[in-house]
Amino acid sequence: MKKLATLLLAGAVVVMYSCGPSAKEKEAKRIADSTRVADSITKVQMEQKRIADSIAKVQEEKRKMDSIAHADSIKKHLIKPPKAPKPPKKVAPKPVKHTKKGPK
Repeated sequence: MKKLATLLLAGAVVVMYSCGPSAKEKEAKRIADSTRVADSITKVQMEQKRIADSIAKVQEEKRKMDSIAHADSIKKHLIKPPKAPKPPKKVAPKPVKHTKKGPK
């Protein structure tokens, strides 16, 4: 009876082991998973680029609108136009006094 139970147990182990996926199936699953991950990463990168482009476009539009509003304010005399930068003053070099120092 013990031998029969051992034989049945060994047979069950063999059957359970043989039911698992083969090496070919494991490799196919690994490739499918890596492809899925790569596709997901590509989608995320494309979405990040789209968002960055959208933000840049909004900032450019805001810059244009601010510039138009500033020019309009100057035109309506709500603000003073910016002063032209003054050219730097030319400073004449100071004359160098040569003194003769000698023993006293």
